[in-house]
Amino acid sequence: MESDGQPASLSGSPTYGFSDLVGAVIALFTLIFPLIAIARYSPSQLQTRPSPQPGQISTTPSVKPAPEGL
Repeated sequence: MESDGQPASLSGSPTYGFSDLVGAVIALFTLIFPLIAIARYSPSQLQTRPSPQPGQISTTPSVKPAPEGL
């Protein structure tokens, strides 16, 4: 009984094409999704109110009173 170190059947070895494809899609999604999220929510895209200057701070509330007669 001699052994040449090779498996008995090479045709029985599984192919990993589908799992390689799924792994590549997951890797691309993992790399691209954070960039999309950062671009979507970056400060240049947000609509922020300008902060008041020290001399512009008012002490009156900015809430409008409810209309009377309800």
